[in-house]
Amino acid sequence: MQKIIIVGGGMVGLSLALMLAKLKLKITLLEAITYPDDAGEETPYHSSFDARNTALSRRSVQIYSELGLWEKLQQHATPIHQVHISEQGGFGKARLAHTEENVESFGQVIENAWLGRVLLQHVRQQNEYIELIDGVNVTTLKQDAQQVDLTAQRGSEILNLSAALVLAADGRDSFCRQALGIAVNEHDYEQVAIVTTVQTSKPHAHIGFERFSPLGPLALLPLVQEHRRSVVWTVKKGTEQEWLGEENDAHFLNALQHTYGDRAGKFEKTGKRFCYPLSQVLADQQVAGRVVLMGNAAHTIHPVAGQGFNLCLRDAHVLVRYVQHQYEQNLDVGDVNILKAYEQARLSDQKKVIFFCDSVVRGFSNRNPVLKFARNTGLLAFDWIPGVKPLVATFAMGLKA
Repeated sequence: MQKIIIVGGGMVGLSLALMLAKLKLKITLLEAITYPDDAGEETPYHSSFDARNTALSRRSVQIYSELGLWEKLQQHATPIHQVHISEQGGFGKARLAHTEENVESFGQVIENAWLGRVLLQHVRQQNEYIELIDGVNVTTLKQDAQQVDLTAQRGSEILNLSAALVLAADGRDSFCRQALGIAVNEHDYEQVAIVTTVQTSKPHAHIGFERFSPLGPLALLPLVQEHRRSVVWTVKKGTEQEWLGEENDAHFLNALQHTYGDRAGKFEKTGKRFCYPLSQVLADQQVAGRVVLMGNAAHTIHPVAGQGFNLCLRDAHVLVRYVQHQYEQNLDVGDVNILKAYEQARLSDQKKVIFFCDSVVRGFSNRNPVLKFARNTGLLAFDWIPGVKPLVATFAMGLKA
């Protein structure tokens, strides 16, 4: 038995399924929600002003290109040609330009709804290799040396499933992780992310801004329409109601204007704001027997540098290489030694990204004037010391794990 079960059909789970299907492996994909029926090729897609967005690194774009998806995905994606980093009230500024680094772009900002739609369409087209079961909840997970056994429920229907390998991509509160008894190290940042889309009088010119303000880190990223930008503003937990709701639209836009000045021109319109609590959740182990934790089930990190999903996608890409080797050699795809080797291979990249994001959050959250001076001096050094920019750019693009 070489069957593989993926638990969790979010963006990581769908991407994993497509990577494995390309190898002609048989996969069962389980998802708790019921997928929409109106995501077919024949149904027109309408871009939403209120859409959430994801910044795909250059490496993530390469992975989707290898899967043959990028031509379709780029219809609602826009490249980042420059990155500007600064602190409100500080003297330091750092800039990255794609022409200086000899790359087409540092990454692409894509609507989550479009990414999910394209992934789901392609999964449905791969029904020879992918059995898609949605609206189903896993209720038990047990394993022995030979296989993993799952019980799942869909309405009144009980499903009993077995596989040589289970990939648990069922989110930060993963049922599979809990069923395996894997502990987590959790740190609550006491922050929430305010996420929305805004319209500005100046075109974005494909520039991504990261602005550190007294209220919290603020990211402004370009979207397909040249006067629209994606906003992720990290603020102190407990203050979120000040920024949510239509009655606070003007207040939110004024705060953006005060924080950014005239770099984006006038902030003219805001979409609905959504709010997400922020914490770092790291599983104590990512492999237990024949089960591998993937995506947020393995590591949920702060969104300050937009690295979370990109890190998860790199994990998936590397895991599939290990599985491919086993499959092509007619060996056990759930061999614990191979899975542990995968886990060790990914630790270096994971630790670097987690440390970087955590350090940025903690470093820029401290209002000590001495630390603020040090931060701004560091931003200046970044802009002037030879060789620093290429290293940071390569790291941010996910090209060097």
